[in-house]
Amino acid sequence: MSDCEVLIVGAGITGTTLALALADAGVAVTVLDREAAPSLPAPGQPLDVRVSAIHAAAVGLLERLGAWPLLPAACRAPFGRIQVWDAASVGSIRFDSAEIGQPWLGSITENRALVAALHARLAELPAARVLAPALLDDWEVRADRAIVRLGDGRELTARLLVGADGRASPLRLRAGIGASADDFGQCALVAHVATERPHADTARQRFLATGPLAFLPLADGRCSIVWSTTPPEAQRLAALPAGEFMQELGLAFEHRLGEITAIGERAVIPLRGLEASRYVGPRLALIGDAAHVVHPMAGLGANLGIGDAAALARVVIAALHGGRDPGLLQTLRPYERARRSQNLPVVQAIVGLHRLFTAGASPLRALRGAGLLAVDRAGPLKRLLTTAACGLADGAF
Repeated sequence: MSDCEVLIVGAGITGTTLALALADAGVAVTVLDREAAPSLPAPGQPLDVRVSAIHAAAVGLLERLGAWPLLPAACRAPFGRIQVWDAASVGSIRFDSAEIGQPWLGSITENRALVAALHARLAELPAARVLAPALLDDWEVRADRAIVRLGDGRELTARLLVGADGRASPLRLRAGIGASADDFGQCALVAHVATERPHADTARQRFLATGPLAFLPLADGRCSIVWSTTPPEAQRLAALPAGEFMQELGLAFEHRLGEITAIGERAVIPLRGLEASRYVGPRLALIGDAAHVVHPMAGLGANLGIGDAAALARVVIAALHGGRDPGLLQTLRPYERARRSQNLPVVQAIVGLHRLFTAGASPLRALRGAGLLAVDRAGPLKRLLTTAACGLADGAF
């Protein structure tokens, strides 16, 4: 007899979304995390610098699961338009949710607050249990269950173990599942800035020679910036006095929103991609960053993980309703096939775009500029890309 049907290691956005989807369907689930569960932010609490662009389809799932309404309005900013342009050519493209009959494309959301909202909703469901802080010490797979041992000596069993434990996933490593790593040779400098002109609920991104610079709208009228550049340049920018940094940032962004008038805390995050060779093993499934990590230029990392959670929940729930073991490989294979067929083309496309827009050769600059303009004028293709930006093309939702 197992303690639960599913035991999830990692209580970030992806792990708690999976737990919520399962517990909402009455599936007994336990979540482990090394850190204590966060609390919902108090009114007026400063926004954390880590934010994600959650697309409309993922927001719809979180609304249906009851977590999104618990997220404070100050921690989420719906956006209806995306503008992208190339610093080295005349190429540009715009996406508008109105062109596909949608109210908006997604929401720029504080990561910490979203995790707290997911935990708050999870606490309302009797089928869910969260053990945090708790340290995973060891685990083993037997014919009918997985056995997990915690650092305090406790032992738990489950029919399925899920790794939602990040890029360096100990579960993936312990299971002997290989992964191909891609060092983008970049770091992302992130911060929140105030601008002279309003952001008008629009996400903007300019491709520079060293990487993309994004201005993402926040609910309080500021913008969250994600400036991808070389590691030495990121460290130089982070060390600049505030005034000098704001001047350089304004120039790099062509002052599209006027002057930069204020800046908060700055942080530098290394950017490295990853793709696991397999998403499943005996009584094990990987989701989110444990299975794949992409460049932030397309804002898809969190959405791919939420899609993994939705797809795996669907497979597990169907198996249990049909009287099948959710931890068997033949049960888990459909999840792996569905998500790899969805994620791999996205990963490859993002890697290709990154290389194209950081290439310095003149013919490539002209080609990408012409390509952006051509897509911007191609109605059916542009509507297809706008639909994808909303997440409506991902079958997991």
